[in-house]
Amino acid sequence: MTWEQLLSLKRQGDTSKRLRIEQDDTRLGFEVDYDRIIFSSAFRSLQDKTQVIPLSKTDFVHTRLTHSLEVSVVGRSIGRLVGKKIIEKYPHLSAVHGFHMNDFGAIVAAAALAHDIGNPPFGHSGEKAIGEYFSIGKGQQFKEHLTPKQWQDLIDFEGNANGFSVLTSSRPGIEGSLRLSYATLGAFTKYPKESLPKKPTINISDKKYGFFQSDKDFFKEVAEELGMISNKSGEDIGYERHPLAFLVEAADDICYTIIDFEDGINLGLVSEDFALEYLIKLVKDTIDAAKYQTLTTKEDRISYLRALAIGNLINDAVRVFVENEEAILQGKFHFALTDKSKYKAQMDDIIKLSVKNIYQSREVIEKELSGYQIINTLLDKFITAFNNNHEGKATNYDKLLLKILPEKHHLEKENLYDRLLHICHYISMLTDGKAVELFKIVSA
Repeated sequence: MTWEQLLSLKRQGDTSKRLRIEQDDTRLGFEVDYDRIIFSSAFRSLQDKTQVIPLSKTDFVHTRLTHSLEVSVVGRSIGRLVGKKIIEKYPHLSAVHGFHMNDFGAIVAAAALAHDIGNPPFGHSGEKAIGEYFSIGKGQQFKEHLTPKQWQDLIDFEGNANGFSVLTSSRPGIEGSLRLSYATLGAFTKYPKESLPKKPTINISDKKYGFFQSDKDFFKEVAEELGMISNKSGEDIGYERHPLAFLVEAADDICYTIIDFEDGINLGLVSEDFALEYLIKLVKDTIDAAKYQTLTTKEDRISYLRALAIGNLINDAVRVFVENEEAILQGKFHFALTDKSKYKAQMDDIIKLSVKNIYQSREVIEKELSGYQIINTLLDKFITAFNNNHEGKATNYDKLLLKILPEKHHLEKENLYDRLLHICHYISMLTDGKAVELFKIVSA
């Protein structure tokens, strides 16, 4: 892979080249990507979607929106630091093509901002609830009517693939959805493969999948424009990652490791003593002991350690990327950057404690259980109504229910797979609160 291709400014539907050297630096294309994401309705819905604690009414607990903004900020820093090194190593990128180090930061910031945009309500349990509706629930009836890959899309419903669809799928009058640059779409796609074969290798890019069958043709266009390396044969589609996807992933890993932990501390799920012990291991080389001693509140002490920890992890992620940059460009680096971090053991300790005390806390489990019932009920009601309407046998109840669908979801879908995915997409875009409200209406 070459940076000249990987930094493509092309957008869906373009008929001519967009050259970086001809860009207006006051309105750079990669920064336009960021703006389009932040003004989208899908991004706004993240303000009422679970990050750690579902349906939490506590004002300091992170939602998907605040998490996404923080990942974007961290991603921008990592991207700029890496960009500085890349421009120094390949000066022609600047001298001939006009790229700046901040371009790398802008691409990673935009992709990181969108990294959770396809996630359903109720966190990762929402993905599982959609998948299990098809694999072990009433949705099993559709299996014999779908191809194996279409079926896998549904039973392993994936927020990353749904996010790619949110960012790129056309509807009448809106071609290409947000029409982001291909560089940003490449950096967004952590898992550039189809749902099958499932986890064919230990390569990090094969861990999950990144696009639905309905979006595979466009993804192939993006990957080929960017010069991404194909790593599948025959009819299977899969590629080595866009290098900047490693930076988006690192920003997410850093934020959820440290900031979810901070939420657990503020909620009283992790004691301050444990928190200090774990965080100080990350910052022992950079902490200003005199300054730390002046902090009198738990919140200030934890905030100080959190900021130092994130800074150290950013610098180490940059180090790992730069040291492995040539292998990454050749598609021969198959790990998350944090897997090769000198702080990996400390991060693993924090994650282990978070799983025990936060992710598996009674409050989280109870609300995830509610989420399962809510999502299963909504899927069943709307899929039944949507299919009945298509087949010309809609009941009055079905017709009333379909009137609840937002206007942009009133689309004809001839193909069963498209209809099922359409309703899954609608349910996935609901906020936690809206899903609860709809559930109460349809269950009354």
